[in-house]
Amino acid sequence: MIEIVSALLMLLGAGFMFVAALGVLRMPDLLTRMHATTKAGVLGAGLMLLGVALYFWDIGVTARAVAIVVFTMLTAPVAAHAIGRAAYIMGVPLWRHTVKDALQGQYDSATHTLAAAETVAGDEQETRESTHDGAGKAGR
Repeated sequence: MIEIVSALLMLLGAGFMFVAALGVLRMPDLLTRMHATTKAGVLGAGLMLLGVALYFWDIGVTARAVAIVVFTMLTAPVAAHAIGRAAYIMGVPLWRHTVKDALQGQYDSATHTLAAAETVAGDEQETRESTHDGAGKAGR
């Protein structure tokens, strides 16, 4: 019975990893490709390692499998975030149907820094208020 469950987990994990590979081939830009590989790849690897841990049913193998899954779950999103930010700063183009660029106007290419989202939102609010106040005074 353990062999069947283990085989099913490994097949399911392989399926998710196949979907991650398809995402790399089919997605239109770097950021969506990274999203596909990070989510489906980590889930696929985790399921496969769970199947291995169940099959061998040894404390050493199980401990290694759990350590690998935890390490992968902690590092894959961080690595994808770092690669995505580096790609954005380098100017890798977004997909033409991208609806919102959340970092637009926040990156200073001279100092290579990102402004805090609160600062940009506060500046936009001040701009709207000053524009509104100025329009109100001009109309009087």
